[in-house]
Amino acid sequence: MTQHFDADVAIVGYGPTGVTAALTLAKHGISVVAFERDADIYPRARAVTVNDWTMRIFQSLGIDERITKVIEPQRALRWVTYDGTEIMRVEHPPSTLGVKPRFYNIYQPVMEAELRACAEGYGPLVDVRYGVEVTGLDQDLDGVTVTTTDTATGEKRTARARYVIGADGGGSATRGMIGSRLLGDTLDVQWIVIDCRVKRWWPDRDLLTFWSDRQRPVVDIALSAGNHRWEIPLKPHETEADFTSEEDVWPLLKAMGVTDEDVSIHQWAFYRHHTRMAETWRANRVFLAGDAAHLMPPWAGAGMQTGMRDAHDLGWKLARVLKGELDESWLDTYEIERRPNAAFFTDLAVRLGRVIKQEATPAEIEEMNRVPENTVTPFEPPLIAPPVLETGWLRGPVGDASIVGRMVPQPITGDATGRMARLDDLLGDGFVLLGADVDPATLLPAEERARWDALGARYVAIRPKTAYTRGPEELVDLDEVLLPWLARYGVRAVAVRPDRFVAAADVSGLAVPDLPAARTAASSMRS
Repeated sequence: MTQHFDADVAIVGYGPTGVTAALTLAKHGISVVAFERDADIYPRARAVTVNDWTMRIFQSLGIDERITKVIEPQRALRWVTYDGTEIMRVEHPPSTLGVKPRFYNIYQPVMEAELRACAEGYGPLVDVRYGVEVTGLDQDLDGVTVTTTDTATGEKRTARARYVIGADGGGSATRGMIGSRLLGDTLDVQWIVIDCRVKRWWPDRDLLTFWSDRQRPVVDIALSAGNHRWEIPLKPHETEADFTSEEDVWPLLKAMGVTDEDVSIHQWAFYRHHTRMAETWRANRVFLAGDAAHLMPPWAGAGMQTGMRDAHDLGWKLARVLKGELDESWLDTYEIERRPNAAFFTDLAVRLGRVIKQEATPAEIEEMNRVPENTVTPFEPPLIAPPVLETGWLRGPVGDASIVGRMVPQPITGDATGRMARLDDLLGDGFVLLGADVDPATLLPAEERARWDALGARYVAIRPKTAYTRGPEELVDLDEVLLPWLARYGVRAVAVRPDRFVAAADVSGLAVPDLPAARTAASSMRS
Protein backbone atom coordinates (compact mmCIF):
# COMPACT_ATOMS: atom_id res chain seq x y z
CA MET A 1 0.00 0.00 0.00
CA THR A 2 1.46 3.34 -1.09
CA GLN A 3 1.32 6.01 1.61
CA HIS A 4 0.60 9.66 0.99
CA PHE A 5 3.14 12.16 2.29
CA ASP A 6 2.56 15.90 2.18
CA ALA A 7 6.34 16.38 2.06
CA ASP A 8 9.52 14.42 2.55
CA VAL A 9 10.55 16.54 5.54
CA ALA A 10 8.51 18.71 7.92
CA ILE A 11 10.32 21.60 9.57
CA VAL A 12 8.98 23.05 12.81
CA GLY A 13 10.05 26.70 13.00
CA TYR A 14 11.18 28.84 10.10
CA GLY A 15 13.89 31.06 11.53
CA PRO A 16 17.48 30.97 10.24
CA THR A 17 17.95 27.30 11.19
CA GLY A 18 14.66 26.19 9.66
CA VAL A 19 15.11 28.10 6.42
CA THR A 20 18.70 26.81 6.05
CA ALA A 21 17.38 23.28 6.39
CA ALA A 22 14.70 24.01 3.79
CA LEU A 23 17.25 25.47 1.36
CA THR A 24 19.63 22.54 1.79
CA LEU A 25 16.91 19.95 1.24
CA ALA A 26 15.22 21.75 -1.67
CA LYS A 27 18.55 22.15 -3.45
CA HIS A 28 18.65 18.35 -3.67
CA GLY A 29 15.05 18.08 -4.84
CA ILE A 30 13.60 17.12 -1.44
CA SER A 31 10.13 18.47 -0.68
CA VAL A 32 9.63 20.42 2.53
CA VAL A 33 6.66 21.68 4.52
CA ALA A 34 7.57 24.25 7.19
CA PHE A 35 5.32 25.34 10.05
CA GLU A 36 5.95 28.75 11.60
CA ARG A 37 3.90 30.06 14.51
CA ASP A 38 4.57 33.74 13.81
CA ALA A 39 3.05 35.41 10.77
CA ASP A 40 6.06 37.72 10.31
CA ILE A 41 9.83 37.62 10.81
CA TYR A 42 10.83 38.33 14.40
CA PRO A 43 11.51 42.09 14.28
CA ARG A 44 14.36 42.29 16.77
CA ALA A 45 17.95 41.65 15.73
CA ARG A 46 19.28 38.76 17.82
CA ALA A 47 22.34 37.42 16.00
CA VAL A 48 24.89 40.01 14.89
CA THR A 49 27.48 38.27 12.73
CA VAL A 50 28.27 35.52 10.23
CA ASN A 51 31.70 34.24 9.27
CA ASP A 52 33.42 32.49 6.38
CA TRP A 53 32.22 29.00 7.37
CA THR A 54 28.60 30.11 7.23
CA MET A 55 29.24 32.00 4.00
CA ARG A 56 30.74 28.84 2.46
CA ILE A 57 27.49 27.07 3.33
CA PHE A 58 25.61 29.87 1.57
CA GLN A 59 27.91 29.35 -1.42
CA SER A 60 27.04 25.65 -1.48
CA LEU A 61 23.37 26.67 -1.57
CA GLY A 62 23.98 29.10 -4.42
CA ILE A 63 22.89 32.14 -2.40
CA ASP A 64 26.13 33.71 -1.16
CA GLU A 65 26.08 36.59 -3.66
CA ARG A 66 22.53 37.53 -2.68
CA ILE A 67 23.32 37.40 1.04
CA THR A 68 26.52 39.43 0.62
CA LYS A 69 24.42 42.33 -0.66
CA VAL A 70 22.54 42.66 2.66
CA ILE A 71 25.47 42.24 5.09
CA GLU A 72 28.64 44.25 5.69
CA PRO A 73 32.34 43.56 6.46
CA GLN A 74 33.50 43.42 10.06
CA ARG A 75 36.89 44.95 10.79
CA ALA A 76 38.11 43.41 14.07
CA LEU A 77 37.19 42.56 17.67
CA ARG A 78 38.53 44.30 20.73
CA TRP A 79 38.05 44.14 24.50
CA VAL A 80 38.51 47.55 26.13
CA THR A 81 38.11 49.00 29.63
CA TYR A 82 36.36 52.32 30.18
CA ASP A 83 39.69 54.07 30.73
CA GLY A 84 40.71 53.10 27.19
CA THR A 85 42.99 50.17 28.04
CA GLU A 86 42.79 47.46 25.39
CA ILE A 87 42.76 44.04 27.06
CA MET A 88 42.64 41.89 23.96
CA ARG A 89 42.19 42.24 20.21
CA VAL A 90 41.42 39.76 17.44
CA GLU A 91 42.21 40.91 13.92
CA HIS A 92 40.58 39.13 11.01
CA PRO A 93 43.24 37.64 8.71
CA PRO A 94 42.32 36.58 5.17
CA SER A 95 40.03 33.57 5.05
CA THR A 96 41.22 30.22 3.74
CA LEU A 97 37.64 29.25 2.84
CA GLY A 98 37.31 31.33 -0.31
CA VAL A 99 35.35 34.13 1.38
CA LYS A 100 36.28 37.81 1.66
CA PRO A 101 36.17 39.18 4.30
CA ARG A 102 36.32 36.62 7.06
CA PHE A 103 33.55 38.10 9.23
CA TYR A 104 30.43 40.11 8.40
CA ASN A 105 28.05 42.20 10.47
CA ILE A 106 24.39 41.49 9.82
CA TYR A 107 20.99 42.92 10.64
CA GLN A 108 19.15 39.69 11.27
CA PRO A 109 15.63 40.68 10.13
CA VAL A 110 17.00 41.84 6.76
CA MET A 111 19.24 38.80 6.23
CA GLU A 112 16.47 36.45 7.33
CA ALA A 113 14.06 38.02 4.85
CA GLU A 114 16.60 37.45 2.07
CA LEU A 115 17.05 33.82 3.11
CA ARG A 116 13.30 33.29 2.92
CA ALA A 117 13.18 34.98 -0.46
CA CYS A 118 15.86 32.55 -1.67
CA ALA A 119 13.73 29.61 -0.50
CA GLU A 120 10.71 30.99 -2.35
CA GLY A 121 12.67 30.42 -5.55
CA TYR A 122 12.14 26.68 -5.12
CA GLY A 123 8.39 27.10 -5.61
CA PRO A 124 6.23 24.16 -4.48
CA LEU A 125 9.22 22.22 -3.16
CA VAL A 126 9.14 24.53 -0.10
CA ASP A 127 5.64 24.91 1.33
CA VAL A 128 5.69 27.37 4.25
CA ARG A 129 2.63 27.68 6.46
CA TYR A 130 2.67 30.75 8.68
CA GLY A 131 0.48 31.31 11.72
CA VAL A 132 0.51 27.60 12.46
CA GLU A 133 1.66 25.93 15.67
CA VAL A 134 2.72 22.28 15.82
CA THR A 135 0.87 20.61 18.69
CA GLY A 136 1.55 16.94 18.11
CA LEU A 137 3.97 14.45 16.54
CA ASP A 138 2.98 10.82 16.05
CA GLN A 139 5.74 8.56 14.70
CA ASP A 140 5.39 5.19 13.04
CA LEU A 141 7.66 2.91 11.00
CA ASP A 142 7.33 4.96 7.82
CA GLY A 143 6.93 8.56 8.85
CA VAL A 144 5.54 11.19 11.20
CA THR A 145 2.04 12.60 11.44
CA VAL A 146 2.28 16.27 12.38
CA THR A 147 -0.73 17.85 14.09
CA THR A 148 -1.01 21.63 13.74
CA THR A 149 -3.27 24.34 15.11
CA ASP A 150 -4.04 27.59 13.30
CA THR A 151 -3.15 30.35 15.78
CA ALA A 152 -5.94 32.61 14.50
CA THR A 153 -8.85 30.21 14.07
CA GLY A 154 -7.89 27.26 16.27
CA GLU A 155 -8.44 24.89 13.33
CA LYS A 156 -6.54 21.62 13.68
CA ARG A 157 -5.01 19.84 10.71
CA THR A 158 -2.54 17.02 10.11
CA ALA A 159 0.30 16.52 7.65
CA ARG A 160 2.49 13.53 6.90
CA ALA A 161 6.27 13.62 6.41
CA ARG A 162 8.99 11.01 6.39
CA TYR A 163 11.15 13.00 8.83
CA VAL A 164 10.78 16.07 11.06
CA ILE A 165 13.34 18.73 12.00
CA GLY A 166 12.53 20.69 15.14
CA ALA A 167 14.03 24.16 14.62
CA ASP A 168 11.61 25.92 16.92
CA GLY A 169 14.01 27.75 19.20
CA GLY A 170 14.93 27.70 22.86
CA GLY A 171 11.35 27.10 23.98
CA SER A 172 11.05 24.20 21.52
CA ALA A 173 7.79 22.29 21.70
CA THR A 174 9.41 19.63 19.51
CA ARG A 175 12.01 18.98 22.17
CA GLY A 176 9.27 18.37 24.72
CA MET A 177 7.35 16.09 22.34
CA ILE A 178 10.34 13.76 21.96
CA GLY A 179 11.01 13.80 25.71
CA SER A 180 14.45 15.40 25.52
CA ARG A 181 15.34 17.49 28.57
CA LEU A 182 17.24 20.78 28.28
CA LEU A 183 20.22 20.54 30.61
CA GLY A 184 22.41 23.37 31.88
CA ASP A 185 22.04 26.79 33.47
CA THR A 186 20.48 30.22 32.94
CA LEU A 187 22.23 33.21 34.52
CA ASP A 188 20.19 35.44 36.80
CA VAL A 189 21.47 38.68 35.26
CA GLN A 190 19.07 40.33 32.84
CA TRP A 191 20.38 42.29 29.84
CA ILE A 192 18.85 45.07 27.80
CA VAL A 193 19.50 45.07 24.05
CA ILE A 194 19.21 48.51 22.44
CA ASP A 195 19.00 48.67 18.64
CA CYS A 196 19.58 52.08 17.08
CA ARG A 197 19.60 53.74 13.66
CA VAL A 198 22.91 55.48 12.88
CA LYS A 199 22.70 59.23 12.21
CA ARG A 200 26.43 59.91 11.82
CA TRP A 201 29.74 58.03 11.83
CA TRP A 202 31.95 58.03 14.93
CA PRO A 203 35.57 56.85 15.36
CA ASP A 204 36.06 53.08 15.35
CA ARG A 205 32.33 52.42 14.93
CA ASP A 206 33.25 49.43 12.73
CA LEU A 207 35.18 47.68 15.51
CA LEU A 208 33.12 45.18 17.47
CA THR A 209 33.90 46.45 20.96
CA PHE A 210 33.39 44.68 24.27
CA TRP A 211 33.55 47.27 27.06
CA SER A 212 34.94 45.24 29.96
CA ASP A 213 33.71 46.12 33.43
CA ARG A 214 32.52 44.15 36.46
CA GLN A 215 29.42 46.26 37.00
CA ARG A 216 28.43 47.35 33.49
CA PRO A 217 30.13 45.37 30.71
CA VAL A 218 28.75 46.36 27.31
CA VAL A 219 28.65 44.89 23.80
CA ASP A 220 28.99 47.71 21.25
CA ILE A 221 28.55 46.49 17.67
CA ALA A 222 27.85 47.87 14.24
CA LEU A 223 25.04 45.99 12.50
CA SER A 224 24.43 46.15 8.77
CA ALA A 225 21.87 48.38 7.00
CA GLY A 226 22.73 51.45 9.10
CA ASN A 227 22.00 49.88 12.49
CA HIS A 228 24.02 49.76 15.70
CA ARG A 229 23.48 47.79 18.90
CA TRP A 230 24.42 48.00 22.54
CA GLU A 231 23.88 45.13 24.98
CA ILE A 232 23.99 46.20 28.62
CA PRO A 233 23.40 44.20 31.84
CA LEU A 234 20.89 45.55 34.32
CA LYS A 235 22.11 46.13 37.84
CA PRO A 236 20.56 44.09 40.67
CA HIS A 237 18.10 46.86 41.60
CA GLU A 238 17.00 47.46 37.98
CA THR A 239 14.10 45.71 36.22
CA GLU A 240 12.29 45.92 32.88
CA ALA A 241 9.83 48.30 34.53
CA ASP A 242 12.63 50.88 34.81
CA PHE A 243 12.96 51.08 31.00
CA THR A 244 9.50 51.53 29.55
CA SER A 245 10.26 54.58 27.36
CA GLU A 246 13.07 56.08 25.30
CA GLU A 247 13.58 58.64 28.05
CA ASP A 248 14.36 55.75 30.41
CA VAL A 249 16.76 54.07 27.98
CA TRP A 250 18.76 57.11 26.87
CA PRO A 251 20.79 57.47 30.13
CA LEU A 252 22.34 54.04 29.47
CA LEU A 253 23.67 55.24 26.10
CA LYS A 254 24.64 58.71 27.26
CA ALA A 255 26.76 57.16 30.03
CA MET A 256 28.97 55.83 27.20
CA GLY A 257 29.06 59.17 25.38
CA VAL A 258 26.38 58.25 22.81
CA THR A 259 23.94 61.07 22.06
CA ASP A 260 20.92 61.69 19.85
CA GLU A 261 23.30 63.32 17.37
CA ASP A 262 24.83 59.86 16.83
CA VAL A 263 21.77 57.60 16.76
CA SER A 264 18.05 57.33 17.15
CA ILE A 265 16.67 54.52 19.29
CA HIS A 266 14.80 51.99 17.18
CA GLN A 267 13.77 49.31 19.70
CA TRP A 268 14.91 47.52 22.83
CA ALA A 269 14.31 44.17 24.48
CA PHE A 270 15.45 42.10 27.47
CA TYR A 271 16.98 38.64 27.77
CA ARG A 272 19.06 36.34 29.95
CA HIS A 273 22.08 34.24 28.98
CA HIS A 274 21.64 30.47 28.73
CA THR A 275 24.22 27.69 28.72
CA ARG A 276 22.09 24.66 27.94
CA MET A 277 22.00 21.62 25.69
CA ALA A 278 19.33 19.01 24.98
CA GLU A 279 20.21 15.58 26.33
CA THR A 280 19.46 14.03 22.94
CA TRP A 281 18.94 15.63 19.53
CA ARG A 282 17.00 12.79 17.98
CA ALA A 283 14.09 10.47 18.60
CA ASN A 284 13.78 8.08 15.66
CA ARG A 285 12.46 10.22 12.75
CA VAL A 286 12.48 13.53 14.63
CA PHE A 287 15.61 15.68 14.96
CA LEU A 288 16.42 18.87 16.87
CA ALA A 289 18.54 21.68 15.41
CA GLY A 290 19.63 25.15 16.47
CA ASP A 291 18.39 26.62 19.74
CA ALA A 292 16.03 23.67 20.14
CA ALA A 293 19.17 21.57 20.67
CA HIS A 294 21.55 24.04 22.34
CA LEU A 295 21.60 27.52 23.86
CA MET A 296 24.78 29.52 24.42
CA PRO A 297 25.77 33.02 25.60
CA PRO A 298 26.32 35.54 22.79
CA TRP A 299 30.02 36.25 23.33
CA ALA A 300 31.31 34.03 20.51
CA GLY A 301 28.75 35.25 17.97
CA ALA A 302 27.98 31.62 17.20
CA GLY A 303 24.47 30.86 18.42
CA MET A 304 22.57 31.41 15.19
CA GLN A 305 25.44 30.17 13.05
CA THR A 306 25.73 26.93 15.00
CA GLY A 307 22.07 26.28 14.28
CA MET A 308 22.49 26.98 10.58
CA ARG A 309 25.44 24.59 10.49
CA ASP A 310 23.31 21.96 12.22
CA ALA A 311 20.68 22.43 9.52
CA HIS A 312 23.16 22.14 6.67
CA ASP A 313 24.81 19.02 8.12
CA LEU A 314 21.49 17.30 8.72
CA GLY A 315 20.05 18.56 5.44
CA TRP A 316 22.66 17.14 3.06
CA LYS A 317 22.58 13.80 4.86
CA LEU A 318 18.78 13.56 4.96
CA ALA A 319 18.56 14.50 1.28
CA ARG A 320 20.89 11.71 0.22
CA VAL A 321 19.19 9.17 2.49
CA LEU A 322 15.78 10.07 1.06
CA LYS A 323 17.14 9.75 -2.49
CA GLY A 324 18.59 6.33 -1.71
CA GLU A 325 22.18 7.50 -2.16
CA LEU A 326 23.19 6.93 1.47
CA ASP A 327 22.16 4.38 4.06
CA GLU A 328 19.83 5.54 6.84
CA SER A 329 22.58 4.90 9.38
CA TRP A 330 24.22 8.08 8.05
CA LEU A 331 21.65 9.99 10.12
CA ASP A 332 23.32 8.66 13.26
CA THR A 333 26.35 10.80 12.44
CA TYR A 334 24.38 14.07 12.80
CA GLU A 335 24.49 14.52 16.58
CA ILE A 336 27.84 12.73 16.85
CA GLU A 337 29.42 15.40 14.64
CA ARG A 338 27.46 18.49 15.61
CA ARG A 339 27.24 18.18 19.40
CA PRO A 340 31.02 18.62 20.01
CA ASN A 341 31.05 21.72 17.80
CA ALA A 342 28.12 23.26 19.67
CA ALA A 343 29.83 22.43 22.97
CA PHE A 344 33.07 24.04 21.74
CA PHE A 345 31.40 27.34 20.89
CA THR A 346 29.39 27.28 24.11
CA ASP A 347 32.56 26.88 26.16
CA LEU A 348 34.30 29.57 24.11
CA ALA A 349 31.39 31.96 24.70
CA VAL A 350 31.56 31.33 28.45
CA ARG A 351 35.30 32.03 28.51
CA LEU A 352 34.96 35.22 26.47
CA GLY A 353 32.16 36.28 28.79
CA ARG A 354 34.57 36.04 31.69
CA VAL A 355 36.86 38.49 29.89
CA ILE A 356 34.19 41.10 29.24
CA LYS A 357 32.89 40.84 32.82
CA GLN A 358 36.46 41.14 34.15
CA GLU A 359 36.17 37.77 35.82
CA ALA A 360 39.04 36.24 33.85
CA THR A 361 42.46 36.29 35.48
CA PRO A 362 45.48 37.66 33.61
CA ALA A 363 46.68 34.07 33.28
CA GLU A 364 43.40 33.04 31.63
CA ILE A 365 43.61 35.91 29.16
CA GLU A 366 47.24 35.08 28.41
CA GLU A 367 46.32 31.43 27.83
CA MET A 368 43.54 32.41 25.40
CA ASN A 369 46.11 34.33 23.36
CA ARG A 370 49.02 31.92 23.75
CA VAL A 371 50.53 30.81 20.45
CA PRO A 372 51.60 27.15 20.68
CA GLU A 373 55.10 26.29 19.52
CA ASN A 374 56.13 23.71 16.92
CA THR A 375 52.66 23.06 15.55
CA VAL A 376 51.92 21.68 12.10
CA THR A 377 48.75 23.72 11.76
CA PRO A 378 49.29 27.50 11.77
CA PHE A 379 47.77 28.86 14.98
CA GLU A 380 44.75 31.15 14.93
CA PRO A 381 42.67 32.16 17.97
CA PRO A 382 39.75 29.77 18.50
CA LEU A 383 37.20 32.46 17.68
CA ILE A 384 38.44 32.74 14.10
CA ALA A 385 40.18 29.40 13.51
CA PRO A 386 39.01 27.34 10.50
CA PRO A 387 36.37 24.71 11.32
CA VAL A 388 37.24 21.13 12.22
CA LEU A 389 35.34 17.94 12.95
CA GLU A 390 36.39 16.25 16.18
CA THR A 391 34.59 12.97 15.52
CA GLY A 392 32.11 11.33 13.19
CA TRP A 393 32.37 9.91 9.67
CA LEU A 394 36.16 10.07 9.63
CA ARG A 395 39.02 7.61 9.21
CA GLY A 396 42.29 8.20 11.02
CA PRO A 397 43.46 10.40 13.88
CA VAL A 398 42.44 14.02 14.37
CA GLY A 399 44.58 16.72 15.94
CA ASP A 400 47.23 19.29 15.11
CA ALA A 401 49.34 17.06 12.88
CA SER A 402 46.44 15.42 11.04
CA ILE A 403 44.57 16.67 8.01
CA VAL A 404 41.56 14.47 8.85
CA GLY A 405 38.57 16.44 10.10
CA ARG A 406 39.79 19.73 8.64
CA MET A 407 37.89 21.75 6.08
CA VAL A 408 39.71 21.89 2.77
CA PRO A 409 40.81 25.43 1.81
CA GLN A 410 39.05 27.03 -1.14
CA PRO A 411 41.42 28.89 -3.47
CA ILE A 412 40.84 29.88 -7.07
CA THR A 413 41.51 26.86 -9.25
CA GLY A 414 41.44 26.15 -12.97
CA ASP A 415 40.06 23.16 -14.83
CA ALA A 416 41.41 21.39 -17.90
CA THR A 417 39.34 23.58 -20.24
CA GLY A 418 40.79 26.80 -18.82
CA ARG A 419 37.83 27.81 -16.63
CA MET A 420 38.87 29.55 -13.39
CA ALA A 421 36.66 29.59 -10.29
CA ARG A 422 36.56 28.90 -6.56
CA LEU A 423 37.33 25.27 -5.73
CA ASP A 424 33.81 24.31 -4.64
CA ASP A 425 32.29 25.63 -7.85
CA LEU A 426 34.49 23.25 -9.85
CA LEU A 427 34.18 20.24 -7.56
CA GLY A 428 30.38 20.04 -7.44
CA ASP A 429 28.62 19.00 -4.25
CA GLY A 430 29.39 15.28 -3.91
CA PHE A 431 32.18 13.16 -2.49
CA VAL A 432 35.56 13.71 -4.10
CA LEU A 433 39.09 12.38 -3.69
CA LEU A 434 41.86 14.90 -4.32
CA GLY A 435 45.40 13.86 -5.23
CA ALA A 436 48.54 15.99 -4.95
CA ASP A 437 49.76 15.89 -8.58
CA VAL A 438 48.50 12.30 -8.78
CA ASP A 439 45.27 10.62 -9.80
CA PRO A 440 43.93 9.51 -6.38
CA ALA A 441 42.15 6.53 -7.96
CA THR A 442 45.56 4.98 -8.63
CA LEU A 443 46.22 4.88 -4.89
CA LEU A 444 43.15 2.74 -4.15
CA PRO A 445 42.85 -1.05 -4.17
CA ALA A 446 39.94 -2.27 -6.28
CA GLU A 447 37.71 -2.97 -3.27
CA GLU A 448 38.23 0.50 -1.82
CA ARG A 449 37.65 2.09 -5.23
CA ALA A 450 34.37 0.18 -5.55
CA ARG A 451 33.09 1.56 -2.23
CA TRP A 452 33.90 5.15 -3.23
CA ASP A 453 32.30 4.53 -6.62
CA ALA A 454 29.14 3.44 -4.80
CA LEU A 455 29.06 6.88 -3.17
CA GLY A 456 29.38 8.55 -6.57
CA ALA A 457 32.84 9.92 -5.77
CA ARG A 458 34.95 11.87 -8.24
CA TYR A 459 38.72 11.41 -8.50
CA VAL A 460 40.54 14.67 -9.13
CA ALA A 461 44.27 15.32 -9.51
CA ILE A 462 45.47 18.75 -8.33
CA ARG A 463 48.23 19.93 -10.67
CA PRO A 464 50.70 22.75 -10.02
CA LYS A 465 50.16 25.81 -12.17
CA THR A 466 53.56 25.21 -13.79
CA ALA A 467 52.38 21.91 -15.30
CA TYR A 468 50.07 20.75 -18.08
CA THR A 469 46.82 19.03 -17.24
CA ARG A 470 46.66 15.46 -18.56
CA GLY A 471 42.96 14.67 -18.49
CA PRO A 472 39.48 16.10 -17.82
CA GLU A 473 39.32 15.19 -14.11
CA GLU A 474 42.08 17.57 -13.04
CA LEU A 475 42.31 20.99 -11.45
CA VAL A 476 45.16 23.49 -11.37
CA ASP A 477 46.20 25.06 -8.07
CA LEU A 478 46.33 28.63 -9.39
CA ASP A 479 46.63 30.27 -5.96
CA GLU A 480 49.26 27.73 -4.85
CA VAL A 481 47.25 26.86 -1.76
CA LEU A 482 46.05 23.27 -2.08
CA LEU A 483 49.34 21.55 -2.85
CA PRO A 484 51.26 23.27 -0.01
CA TRP A 485 48.34 22.49 2.32
CA LEU A 486 48.46 18.79 1.46
CA ALA A 487 52.24 18.79 1.76
CA ARG A 488 52.11 20.40 5.21
CA TYR A 489 50.36 17.31 6.53
CA GLY A 490 52.51 14.91 4.51
CA VAL A 491 49.66 13.46 2.45
CA ARG A 492 49.34 12.60 -1.24
CA ALA A 493 45.57 12.28 -1.33
CA VAL A 494 42.49 13.06 0.74
CA ALA A 495 38.82 12.06 0.61
CA VAL A 496 36.54 15.08 0.93
CA ARG A 497 32.90 14.96 2.03
CA PRO A 498 30.11 17.03 0.45
CA ASP A 499 30.47 19.53 3.32
CA ARG A 500 34.18 19.91 2.44
CA PHE A 501 35.58 18.24 5.54
CA VAL A 502 38.40 15.75 4.98
CA ALA A 503 37.13 12.26 5.80
CA ALA A 504 40.33 10.30 5.17
CA ALA A 505 43.92 10.60 3.92
CA ASP A 506 46.37 8.18 2.39
CA VAL A 507 48.68 8.28 5.42
CA SER A 508 45.99 6.70 7.64
CA GLY A 509 43.98 4.93 4.96
CA LEU A 510 41.76 6.15 2.12
CA ALA A 511 39.13 3.48 2.62
CA VAL A 512 35.55 4.68 3.08
CA PRO A 513 35.11 5.49 6.81
CA ASP A 514 32.91 3.22 8.87
CA LEU A 515 29.39 4.24 9.85
CA PRO A 516 27.67 3.68 13.20
CA ALA A 517 25.99 0.30 13.40
CA ALA A 518 22.97 0.36 11.08
CA ARG A 519 19.59 0.68 12.79
CA THR A 520 16.55 -0.86 11.17
CA ALA A 521 13.32 1.11 11.24
CA ALA A 522 11.75 -1.47 13.54
CA SER A 523 14.60 -1.33 16.06
CA SER A 524 14.50 2.48 15.91
CA MET A 525 10.83 2.49 16.83
CA ARG A 526 11.47 0.18 19.78
CA SER A 527 14.37 2.25 21.13
